[in-house]
Amino acid sequence: MPDIILNGPEGRLEGRYFHNPTPNAPIALMLHPHPQHGGTMNNKIVYTMFNSFKAQGFSVLRFNFRGVGRSQGTFDEGEGELSDAASALDWLQSVNANSSQCWVSGFSFGAWISMQLLMRRPEIDGFISIAPPANMFDFSFLAPCPSSGLIVQGERDDVVPESATSKLVDKLNAQKGIAIDYRVEPTAGHYFENEMEIIDSHIQDYVSQRLVAPVEE
Repeated sequence: MPDIILNGPEGRLEGRYFHNPTPNAPIALMLHPHPQHGGTMNNKIVYTMFNSFKAQGFSVLRFNFRGVGRSQGTFDEGEGELSDAASALDWLQSVNANSSQCWVSGFSFGAWISMQLLMRRPEIDGFISIAPPANMFDFSFLAPCPSSGLIVQGERDDVVPESATSKLVDKLNAQKGIAIDYRVEPTAGHYFENEMEIIDSHIQDYVSQRLVAPVEE
């Protein structure tokens, strides 16, 4: 898959892109965990998400937030990273003008950013959130949540307690027209160290269902 350089709000953003040549192929954007805690686009979970969407026929982009790898700029507490994600989605849409669907997917900090992007971009049809940090960041902006999606959580997560994520899921599922598929892995911690195949299975299972029968919003 080719290395690419995108124009971001603070300079270049480094990315990896896979293009599906099928006409009107759907698109998906992957967002990585916290830049100040070693998060990059090459994180194992982000890489797994990327390949899961690729296997489902998507054109897929993952990239480094500002200040990570070869991406320019410095960490901006989430606000700048949201702008980075918006610029990356702009690029992805520009090279896939007739895509049939648009999805976002994120792990931990990246899940928080992806959910904010979801609120700002009505063209996003679905989302995948792995271990969203519901105990660390405010998710109250999801009122109403504009799209249904999949949330995967480790029951043994000692960074984001399962109870915090469960409360977030309950709030989202209580909203009219929203269906959150919540899947808890009983042996998994925050980083799903030995469960990449399980994450891949969950994503492919959920996305394939949605591609066949989109949720009525």
